[in-house]
Amino acid sequence: MTEQDPSLHPLMRQPGAQNARVMNEELFFDLVYVFLVTQISHGLLHHLTPLGGLQTLILWFAAWLGWQYTGWVTNWFDPRTSALRGVLFVTMALALMCGAAAPEAFGERGLAFALCYTIMQVGRSAFIAFSLPASHPLAPNYRRILGWGIVAACFWIAGGLASPEARIPLWAAGVACEYISPMFGFWLPGLGRSRTSDWTISGSHIIERCQLFVIVALGETIMAAGLSLAESAHWSWIELGGFGASFLCTIAMWWLYFETSSEEAEHAINNSADPGRMGAYFHYLHVVLIGGIIVTAVAMDLLLENPLETAKGAPALVMTLGLVLYLLASTAYRWVATRRLISSQIIGALILLVVGIAGQTLPLWVLAFVDTILFLIISIVSSTKIARGKARIGKPQ
Repeated sequence: MTEQDPSLHPLMRQPGAQNARVMNEELFFDLVYVFLVTQISHGLLHHLTPLGGLQTLILWFAAWLGWQYTGWVTNWFDPRTSALRGVLFVTMALALMCGAAAPEAFGERGLAFALCYTIMQVGRSAFIAFSLPASHPLAPNYRRILGWGIVAACFWIAGGLASPEARIPLWAAGVACEYISPMFGFWLPGLGRSRTSDWTISGSHIIERCQLFVIVALGETIMAAGLSLAESAHWSWIELGGFGASFLCTIAMWWLYFETSSEEAEHAINNSADPGRMGAYFHYLHVVLIGGIIVTAVAMDLLLENPLETAKGAPALVMTLGLVLYLLASTAYRWVATRRLISSQIIGALILLVVGIAGQTLPLWVLAFVDTILFLIISIVSSTKIARGKARIGKPQ
């Protein structure tokens, strides 16, 4: 990629910091994911079983892959151009239809979901692949991406046509095609493989896009708390306490994520010998981190609907699992960005697991209160350690 000036193709972003920023078209595109994340979290809320969890996991990966592949396109190509803007708008419409079909994706709308998803993924890659001249450095890469998108599409459409029982393994295979193929350079017979070291990407754009998706997901936790309180007939002290715990948990999650330091993550990408691989790592981690937020939003819904219910089985697991996933993903994010571990986050995740197992005889509001207090303490301790580490690094030798 470094061998050719990206300005030679009219679709490409032009060099310069101003052109590396997130554009209004991308912010507009993210609005669809407000709806899609809500649909996925509500699907899990109403199907709190191992099967429901597995189905939700597949739908979440599909949602993330649609967003992720769009994010890579807008990192390289300028969404302000008429052609790319049109691609984004069509992608938005298809993603919105995926969200509408999601509640019945493993029922009567399976084929509708599969078709909308595959048209979105294959169509976007096909547009780029056919728009670039064969000599362009990114052309072979997008031909390989298109090839894997077509392979994945076969599994998605086959799953849409199959029975609900057969749909899970087929769609899981479709997810694996698009999620794992970048790890080995989208290798295909006759087309070879891509090298992430050749991908010149904007670290600031990748990190800012991930931050915006985190904000979208955190909006779901705020909506869960606000809507549940609005629908409550009587605001008892237990319900207000549950609302307070939910809101404090959202603040702690926001605090912990943005204290990880976007500047350090951006620096890690821009100064890496393999920036494409670093950017991919951050995307791989965010699918877990944002998944933790979605699970936590479901926990908040459960808490505010039935605060006095005993926390046992699936509700207790959801109440703790979201926070644990979030902490572990945050720890890995920090490690990739700085090669430094925050031990308090790992210890905190273990403590939360113990509390979740031991607290299954407690009312939901009590378990939520304990989890929230622990999570706040973990966030404060972690941010303090990060601040001290920055101060030490910044001191003159």
